[in-house]
Amino acid sequence: MDLTVDNISHRYGDMTALQQISFEVKGGEIVCLIGPSGCGKSTLLGIIGGLIAPTSGEVRLRGTAPAGSLNPLTYVFQDFALLPWRTVRGNVKLALEEHRLSRDEMRSRVDRALEMCGLVDFSEALPKQLSGGMRQRVGIARAIAVTPALLLLDEPLSALDAQTRDLLIEDLLDIFKREMATGVWVTHNLDEALRVGDKIVVLSRRPGKLKKIVSVDIDREKRTLPESAIEMARLHNELWSLIKEEAVMADREVAHA
Repeated sequence: MDLTVDNISHRYGDMTALQQISFEVKGGEIVCLIGPSGCGKSTLLGIIGGLIAPTSGEVRLRGTAPAGSLNPLTYVFQDFALLPWRTVRGNVKLALEEHRLSRDEMRSRVDRALEMCGLVDFSEALPKQLSGGMRQRVGIARAIAVTPALLLLDEPLSALDAQTRDLLIEDLLDIFKREMATGVWVTHNLDEALRVGDKIVVLSRRPGKLKKIVSVDIDREKRTLPESAIEMARLHNELWSLIKEEAVMADREVAHA
């Protein structure tokens, strides 16, 4: 499905969080949202997902959801959002319980999601028994169990160490490819954005405005190869130049507060 973010603005009381933001996400693309702390990335994601009503502007979805889709969109959160008293299987099953599914279809969907996320051997474990990376895999499995057309990821890897993050990036990209899903991915990590994004939407500090949309025209499979290093470094420098000054200012504001 295609997503259009059309002239979105949002206010919290007297504070303007977002101002006139527009961009498009084509079906099958991953678009990353980056910007300094407090620029409204998560607010914008919440508006896209229907959790927050914008002050003005609109979000439109076009096209047909994939066969078997129960929800057109779903979230993967930073904090895993797992129920500690439920097993891995029970947490994945949670996303399906509001739908009228037969016992066999529910089991089939859960089994498929567990298999795709490498969780088959951990299906009866509780979240407290899992590493951070494995807990996030449960969150991802729960999201894909409903076969969404659009995945919304709110800094899904920020709580993980670098090695686990790299492994999960590869797994998530494989899931996107297999599911032919579209994604909007919030991150503060420039390397992460360059690794996964087809386009990178750069927001200014509050009020969040669209500074630039940077396209990454290298195939994802080639981005880590030596022959891509110069272009990837150039893109990294471009992104950093767009946010560096405002990131420093935002950091000082937080520190002063």
